[in-house]
Amino acid sequence: MKLALLLALLPFSSAFAPAAFTPRTLTPLRSDAAAAAEPEAEEEAAPPAPAAPAYKCITKAEIMSEPNCLEFGSVWDPLGLAELGSDETLAWFRHAEVKHGRVAMAAFTGWVAVGMGAVLPGDLTRAGLHFADIPKQGLAAWDATPGLGKVQMLILAGLIEFHDEIFASKRGDNKHYLRGGIPGKNHVPGLYDPFGLSSRRSEEELKRGRAVEIKNGRLAMIGFMGLYAAATIEGSVPLQPLP
Repeated sequence: MKLALLLALLPFSSAFAPAAFTPRTLTPLRSDAAAAAEPEAEEEAAPPAPAAPAYKCITKAEIMSEPNCLEFGSVWDPLGLAELGSDETLAWFRHAEVKHGRVAMAAFTGWVAVGMGAVLPGDLTRAGLHFADIPKQGLAAWDATPGLGKVQMLILAGLIEFHDEIFASKRGDNKHYLRGGIPGKNHVPGLYDPFGLSSRRSEEELKRGRAVEIKNGRLAMIGFMGLYAAATIEGSVPLQPLP
């Protein structure tokens, strides 16, 4: 009897036995802020912002402030070229204007000097061509110059331009016309001022000298074009003296 009772209660006793323990991996709890910040931390760090340039180009207002335009009452710019591009663009325009003005002044002076009969002594070539044999008319004088002589003049101009950029870049003091320097300034030592006369002038005198040079260069460009037109197109320039 007792044995039968124990066998009857055996299935019910297993329900109260402790279940086998199975270890599990615990997932750590994180706050919403930490979970949102984690992907940002995993991203690559943004590259540093580029440093601002150590130079500052001359501004448009500074360039347009000289020379004064009292002759026209305002700035004469019918095509609006001064409004194109950045400060560097206008600085390049002014630099080119000054250089073209210098070339025009030299060309106008040479044309007039040759027309007045001024010649260099000696021979121009080893073949027996004398400087005195060169015609007095400007274009005729250029045509009579041997090709090698023309090439020499072009090479000389190119060397001046090339060394101007080299000396300006090696100075390291931001004197290049696109790096804060004055447009039109030539950095080849002793080329335009071999005796250092400009070092004795005040800043006001230097400023006035730059303005005078720009105005004379503009007038020389107009004058040279007049000489060229008179020599190539008959009657293009009025009030010409009779031959």
